[in-house]
Amino acid sequence: HQSLASPSMNSVFTQRRLFLLQRVSAMLLAPLVVIHLLLILIAVRDGLSADEILERTGGSIFWASFYLLFVLCAAIHAPIGLRNVMQEWTPLTNKTAGFICLLFGIFLFASGLRAVIAVVLV
Repeated sequence: HQSLASPSMNSVFTQRRLFLLQRVSAMLLAPLVVIHLLLILIAVRDGLSADEILERTGGSIFWASFYLLFVLCAAIHAPIGLRNVMQEWTPLTNKTAGFICLLFGIFLFASGLRAVIAVVLV
């Protein structure tokens, strides 16, 4: 019989998986964000219009893959961090905070996927 003070083994494994997922997604996101920001700076400095940028990215498997990975990592990383904040700062149960953040992650992924399709695949 588990006491209320000790987390279940399942909860410990879930926390470890989420910790690992967040760290791996952060390691992947860091260079992706840097590359993305550098590309924005170059585009602005060179005075590229939105049409010119879309012309360069349109149909590119490389950019589609790059931004799909970016979106996937962001959709994993952000909800896990938000879940941790919600658990610390709100009276929500772990299960409720997890569910809300799962929905948020799905929303982020769907929104990001829509943007990748609009920018790269169209």
